[in-house]
Amino acid sequence: MEFFKTLWKNKKLAIELGKNDFRNRFANTSLGTIWGFAQPFVFMITYVIVFQYILKTGSSGEYPYVVWFLPGMAMWMFCNDAILNASNSIRCYSYLVKKVVFPVDIIPIISLTSSSFIGLFLILIAILAASIFGYFPNLLNVVYIIICAYAFIIAFTRFTSALTTLVPDFAQLLSILMQLFMWFSPIVWNLSMIQGKLCILFKAFPFTYLIEGFRQAFIPSSTIITEHHGLYTIVFWFVTIFIFVWGNIIFKKSKKDFADVL
Repeated sequence: MEFFKTLWKNKKLAIELGKNDFRNRFANTSLGTIWGFAQPFVFMITYVIVFQYILKTGSSGEYPYVVWFLPGMAMWMFCNDAILNASNSIRCYSYLVKKVVFPVDIIPIISLTSSSFIGLFLILIAILAASIFGYFPNLLNVVYIIICAYAFIIAFTRFTSALTTLVPDFAQLLSILMQLFMWFSPIVWNLSMIQGKLCILFKAFPFTYLIEGFRQAFIPSSTIITEHHGLYTIVFWFVTIFIFVWGNIIFKKSKKDFADVL
């Protein structure tokens, strides 16, 4: 497809601009990019303290709460940050759209690259924390879920970046939706708390697949990847491909109008 050809042709440009984007986020601070890693790290640790030691939710079952919680939260924070940044990326890089001949298709990938620095750092923290408690990850599982995350984020933001560019108010709606997605995803609560068709519905949710799939790298009892002969894996990739195809159509039709609305 045209998108993948453009991305492959400009992959080095996207990576370099992504690095610059990450550095520029904290360019006016004394500690620079350290803040980019410190803020989400403190956020994750705060959640662990509140839910394990204050609220004592006990939703981790027989496993240490840190091992159960951190992988899910790390995956969510990566997805959330990448989706919000990539969705607003074309407006942030409006000067590239209006003033020079630039492959607009790769602009959301620039923001995704920028978000990857923090996201992969948080995933590494989750791996280290689980390893300290004696739960070592299945590396093939980790790599697979990271690939799934990138695929879904690219597919999802193919649509949202176009819509946010044409309708600025959608950025505010998307921010609200992402908050709802967080609480309706099994990050701080366990899927075992719900039963029947409702549980099946939640398991078919793409964010649930990514969160539970990453947990499966540490906690074998979480089997969403292989459950029911891979049913939820099939559903995840079907939804991801459908969203990408649909979003790609919207993006291509809207691209000619970007310069006019920016």
